[in-house]
Amino acid sequence: MRHSALVLCLTATSLLAGCDLLGIETASQIAEKKEAEGRAIGSACRHAVRSVEDCFRSNPKAGKASVFAGWKEMDAYMRENEIVGMPSTPAPTGPDAAPDAQAGPDAATADPPQAKSPARRS
Repeated sequence: MRHSALVLCLTATSLLAGCDLLGIETASQIAEKKEAEGRAIGSACRHAVRSVEDCFRSNPKAGKASVFAGWKEMDAYMRENEIVGMPSTPAPTGPDAAPDAQAGPDAATADPPQAKSPARRS
């Protein structure tokens, strides 16, 4: 009886030790990952010369505290090392943006469509 209990304990210990190898994340690991992602988002926003508010709006699922912490850390780092921000150009949005993106490189050289002139009434 003691021998089987010892074997059972050793087997359980070895199986539980392998959980990390399976990629099963604990709650603390998930929280750390979210914190790191939020800080990365905040620092990227600061480097792209975006305000914290814009960063919050464009990343609603990220934690505001971690995004702000990342933004603040990057701001201090950039000021300390005299790094100039790299403004990003946002992708065009709206109904006019979709056809231009699919039109290809020839669309830039094509003539814009002419507006119709109003019809004359007699």
